[in-house]
Amino acid sequence: MRSHHISKSQTSQALALISERWGFKLPRLRNLMVHDLTGGARLMTGDGTAILDLDGTYLPFLSCDALLERFPAVRVDKGAIRFVCNGADIMRPGIVSHDGFAKGDVVRVAEPGGKHLAVGTALADGADLESMERGNVVKNHHYVSDRYWEAGRLLV
Repeated sequence: MRSHHISKSQTSQALALISERWGFKLPRLRNLMVHDLTGGARLMTGDGTAILDLDGTYLPFLSCDALLERFPAVRVDKGAIRFVCNGADIMRPGIVSHDGFAKGDVVRVAEPGGKHLAVGTALADGADLESMERGNVVKNHHYVSDRYWEAGRLLV
């Protein structure tokens, strides 16, 4: 794994781009450390912030609870936990509650007790869930025990 610091101007540009995509302003950081992971993924870390870059899709890293709390949540039942932690997408029958979100938003997935299990992209609007009985709701991009988690837990 290769790691390097990026300049202050590159850090500012990266944080501005991510803030625009996420819809809220990230805290100002001096320098980000960029760690090149497998498959072209990158983990950007600095001052308690960890952001996973999957070819231009920016996700909060699962161990960064303060950042994760800023995203809407989907809570799954106990029966879905095993599947989510093995990389399965989040399906409607397994969802017990959710915060409001729109299609395309970054969404955190949590168990009923609040522990974060995964981060993904919403495939449907939160308002549509009440009328849905089945179907994919969240595309799972990063989950506990995936290759990014294993590589990143040593760095964060």
